[in-house]
Formats: sequence, structure tokens, C-alpha cells
Amino acid sequence: MYYLNSFLLYGLLGFIMESTLFKISEPSRVSGVLYGPVTLVYGLGGIALTLADKYILSKIKCNKVLKIILSFIILALILTTVEFLSGYLCKLIFNTEMWNYHNKPYHIGKYICLEYIPLWGLLGTLIIYVLKPFFDKIIKLIPKEATYLLYLIMILDIIITLFTK
Repeated sequence: MYYLNSFLLYGLLGFIMESTLFKISEPSRVSGVLYGPVTLVYGLGGIALTLADKYILSKIKCNKVLKIILSFIILALILTTVEFLSGYLCKLIFNTEMWNYHNKPYHIGKYICLEYIPLWGLLGTLIIYVLKPFFDKIIKLIPKEATYLLYLIMILDIIITLFTK
């Protein structure tokens, strides 16, 4: 349940963050491929952060400053990989491109832009060291029945998206 709820929470927060940024910078653009308020790339990123924290970052034994620097680098690489895989899978499954960096300097293919890598590292580090402890408390409060209902709605959203977009 923890990982399912993490996916939903991070996907929702990513949707809110991106929608807010788009309202300012690109008003005609929407966040995510689904109709509902969950952005898949941020949900997957949240799962990746959670797994990285449990299986990689928790194993690093050094002083706090060095650990934060190493976490920044590791999380930047992990989230950039998630961004690439999500972009590729979104095109493959939904036949749509939610982002395309081909016109940006320092891009690698369509789905990775080197200038965003530090941003992913910063966001990941902020989430792990500041926000995740609070998010974990919220996630543990979500009843399993609510999780099942939310996933049923999301599965219906995916099916509708596949047949209508």
C-alpha cells in the first residue's frame, strides 16, 4: 500500500506543481497525459525517490554534508532516468509526447535536457530530507479502501485516455 499511495501522492503533487507553472509560463499546456489530476512521471519519480532512499541513500555512511552532496548527485541521475523512461513510455503507450526538449540547448534526444538535471537533484534532495518525513505520515493515514477506489478511478482514466486521446 505504501508504494501505491506514494505514487498517487507524488503524482498529485507533481500535477499541482506543473499545472501552476504552466498557468504562468504556457497557459495552453496541460500537465500529464491522463484526464485526472495525477502526472505519471511524478508518481514514478516519487516511487524512485522512495526506493533510492530505502536501498541506496540509507546505506551511505559519511558526514551529513557529504551525504547530502552524494544524495543530490544520485537523485539527479535517478530522476533524469525516470524522466527519460517516462517520456519514452508515454510516447509508446499513449502515442503522445508530454515534453520534447529537441529545441533546447544541451538536450539528449527528446526527453532529457542537461540544464534540468541539477533541478531534479535539488527537488529530489529537498523531498528526501525535508518533505518525505511529512509525506510518509500522510501516506500511512490513507485507508486501503481509499487506495483501491483511487486506483480503480485511475485505471478507468487510463482506459478512457487510451481510447479517446
